[in-house]
Amino acid sequence: MPSSVSEVGGRGLSGNSRPYPVRAHGTPRMELETRTVTLSGGLEFEVAAGDAIIGPAIERGAWADHETRLFRAHLAPGCRVVDLGANVGWFAVQGILAGAEVHAFEPVPALAEICRRNMRRAERAGAGRGVLHACAAGAQAGRARIAIARANLGDNRVLDPGSARPADMGEGETIEIEIVPLDARVEGPVRLLKLDTQGSEWLALQGARRLLEASPRMALLMELWPYALRGAGAEELLRFLDERGFRLGKATEAPYPMSPGRILRQALARDPLRGGIDLYGTRGLPFHVAGWKARLHGMARSLRED
Repeated sequence: MPSSVSEVGGRGLSGNSRPYPVRAHGTPRMELETRTVTLSGGLEFEVAAGDAIIGPAIERGAWADHETRLFRAHLAPGCRVVDLGANVGWFAVQGILAGAEVHAFEPVPALAEICRRNMRRAERAGAGRGVLHACAAGAQAGRARIAIARANLGDNRVLDPGSARPADMGEGETIEIEIVPLDARVEGPVRLLKLDTQGSEWLALQGARRLLEASPRMALLMELWPYALRGAGAEELLRFLDERGFRLGKATEAPYPMSPGRILRQALARDPLRGGIDLYGTRGLPFHVAGWKARLHGMARSLRED
């Protein structure tokens, strides 16, 4: 396997493209101060010093504990993994350390550069391989603007053409980025697909129809945030996944299968500005991967929750 992370730009497939420095076309290169922390296994990992959410969590030892456990449970040496909205590369690194081939998509130039460095360190420590795509996944190839969050650097949102920066984000910078369909960059089968794109999940899935068809055994981690969702409503997104055979639930310490209607009710009951529900799903793979105690806990929660 290659000894360093591949960097993929705007032309060609991931296996046959010319690397270029990680930056957004037509925009000044962004810079972020970073801090380096040592993870429990001894790996050095960079975080953005000014981030208010993801960076501090990793400095305390981990990020997105429940999602990380589910993510790791479905990894296997040699499997292919796609990480959409990779940010600084937390999930991409988990995959590389487990021996997977990881395709990480991150359109914000400064975050993509941090992600690249973290993936490179993981390659030196683990058996996997990483490919960094410095762009966002969408339904069609093109360009768009993305609003950069001021404090929570995991809340950068791609804007529809002509749309203003979302009012709840406050004032801040927007930059131009590249959009590519996932089908133009990655071939199936993919074992694990993680989408955390702050509202672009539906559009990313529309550009991945061929990949989905080629991946009958797949685990899925995805944020469902009705307030920010672009291109379709939450009900349509859930129906899309249900029709393709995904067994869905919430990404908790004890997931249990839920109907699309039940997920939708819970998602819509949340404060729309506080984010959505983190979903977990599988098709052709076991849903319950956390042991029998977690399964019993999930059954009990299923009886209590709406």
